[in-house]
Amino acid sequence: MIKIGMMIGDRYEILEKIGTGGMSDVYKAKDHKLNRFVAVKVLKQEFSENANFVSKFRVEAQAAAGLMHPNIVNVYDVGEEGGIYYIVMELVEGITLKKYIEKKARLSVKEAISIAIQVSMGIEAAHNNHIIHRDIKPQNIIISKEGKVKVTDFGIAKAATSNTITSNVMGSVHYTSPEQARGGYSDEKSDIYSLGITMFEMLTGRVPFNGETTVAIAIKHIQEEMPSPREYVSEIPISVEQIVCKCCQKSPDRRYQSMAELITDLKQSLINPDEDFVKVIDPDEEASTKMITDRDMVQIKRQSERRDSMEEAMRLKKARERYYEEDDEDDEDWEDDDEDYDPKMEKITTILAVVAALLIGCIVLFFVGKSFGVFHFGEETDNNNNSVQEEVEKVKMIRVVGMNIEDAKRELLALGLTPEIQYEVNSAYPVGTVLRASVQDGIMIDKNTVIVMTVAQGTEGVKVPSVTGKSKAEATSMLEQAGFEVNVTESYDSTVENGYVISQSPEADTTAPEGSAVSIRVSQGAEDNKVRVPDIYKLTEMDATVNLTESGLAVGTITETASDEVEAGLVCYQSYSAGSYVDKGTPIDIRISTGPSSVTYRYSEGITAPTEDPDYRGGMEVDVTVTTADGTQLLSTRATSFPVAVNYTGIKSANGVITFHFTVQREGATTTNPETGETVTAAPVTEEKTVKREINFTQE
Repeated sequence: MIKIGMMIGDRYEILEKIGTGGMSDVYKAKDHKLNRFVAVKVLKQEFSENANFVSKFRVEAQAAAGLMHPNIVNVYDVGEEGGIYYIVMELVEGITLKKYIEKKARLSVKEAISIAIQVSMGIEAAHNNHIIHRDIKPQNIIISKEGKVKVTDFGIAKAATSNTITSNVMGSVHYTSPEQARGGYSDEKSDIYSLGITMFEMLTGRVPFNGETTVAIAIKHIQEEMPSPREYVSEIPISVEQIVCKCCQKSPDRRYQSMAELITDLKQSLINPDEDFVKVIDPDEEASTKMITDRDMVQIKRQSERRDSMEEAMRLKKARERYYEEDDEDDEDWEDDDEDYDPKMEKITTILAVVAALLIGCIVLFFVGKSFGVFHFGEETDNNNNSVQEEVEKVKMIRVVGMNIEDAKRELLALGLTPEIQYEVNSAYPVGTVLRASVQDGIMIDKNTVIVMTVAQGTEGVKVPSVTGKSKAEATSMLEQAGFEVNVTESYDSTVENGYVISQSPEADTTAPEGSAVSIRVSQGAEDNKVRVPDIYKLTEMDATVNLTESGLAVGTITETASDEVEAGLVCYQSYSAGSYVDKGTPIDIRISTGPSSVTYRYSEGITAPTEDPDYRGGMEVDVTVTTADGTQLLSTRATSFPVAVNYTGIKSANGVITFHFTVQREGATTTNPETGETVTAAPVTEEKTVKREINFTQE
């Protein structure tokens, strides 16, 4: 057992644990012989007990030790001590590509292609040495502090010494090629597929196939069409899109046939990203969707169980040991085809299927019996034997008074409450502030309770038309024509036809500020399976798209609009309120904030004479300039008569200054010589005068 501080191989001092994987743990160690830090990968105890596994581990490690490349985490040494099997590798200080993607949400096209080229060069070096990685994924790609990209974890790779390799898929199923998912042949082109999935994730911030179980994801790799990365990020160049799609073809024959071909296209895409130069092989029968056989399904389930947890791996190991005890034949190949199709596993699967069928039958019988009143679980009855429904879930009312109405609505919806609005003219509070609510804060109330909030408005506003009972399309049209925005919330209501308005807020015939939002609640008919709309307010466009897509919804129209509350680049409006239920695939329109609205001012009046200075006289020539607070000069003219008419619009500053400049000519002083009585008059004196007048502009 490895302990911190122990020495292995008489040279490697274990310093700290820095990682763990499905098969091994990784430690930071110091190589006292060469006086350098290294990473030591130690095979886990449960795998160390399997002789065949250890033999294969040693062969693969020795093969990896023959690789020396700048884009590969180099292997220095392989050894065994006291039942501890280890590999000594280059220690790379940095983060995994997975964490880097999570940190940046998604990478730019140039950055993603640059990383892909470095990864491809490392994998190419391995392929040239007949080594297939078989677990290419962002978790196994490290970006060093110096920006160097290195591929690691060749611990599960296998030297390709024959024409066939049966693959026990040990890596993440999100990046597994279709042939690996089937448990069949895998070669260099399997690594190309996994790299294509990795590029997809770098460019979009998500994997192309997802599901609740590893089996479901594996089946998607085999059967479902690969989505284009441009569906999620439209600015991805066509050449990059084609490269990713070619890497991820179902049929290996339709992918790049070598890493060298892929590297050539990747480099070309950096130079000419919008050129259509990628050679795509025409579809053939081999590339079409294939049905999964029962045997394929058994293999996929077995492989997914190995990936799900280490406990599953240990159970498989014990099952394998029991199998070897009962069968005297010792198979030297740990991935023999006979082991892939185990009759005992098929028998177990059959038994489980029968048990599952019985359970489903019991569940069906229970619900049928309950509908006819045979069973009464979860209900109480009164003295008249009438069924009493379970108590409705309660929530604590929050304080909304003083909040902005949009924030209040979101918080109430998150609690499962239904907000409704009515407006009141009140200049003492900012427009949109909640003045009072129909339910006092701190009180426990039933979920779905309607909360009526009175909101401050600055002017009398516009009369809200009545749209209750109208279709959603008609109601939306009426409200928009009246100058309102429309927020739609959908809910079940067996009394109102699907698609028609149940209620509106603010109510009909009340007044609301022009341009404010009117919420309408639209019926979905009787309760059915619907999709809950996620809250994407203040998310980036990409994150909002991901959330909507993962919720089973579509992204509708995306527009840009100014918003004083939401910073630029984030969602400031969604066409369906968070928490409402809509049909799967419903398009949700979103608006992206461009930042605060651009307020402009106008200056339209007559500039009067500079009478502030007593030396000014009518008819004087006066230089008049008007300058805004941000230094913009609106006017520069010379006038002899006032007022001077001006008319300027689109001014960005709220105030400015008028500068008057004129010349005053004074007569020279007259003096008398007392001795001679002679009178002397001095020359006239000229004086420059400046008058400044501050002004405020009118907001447009």
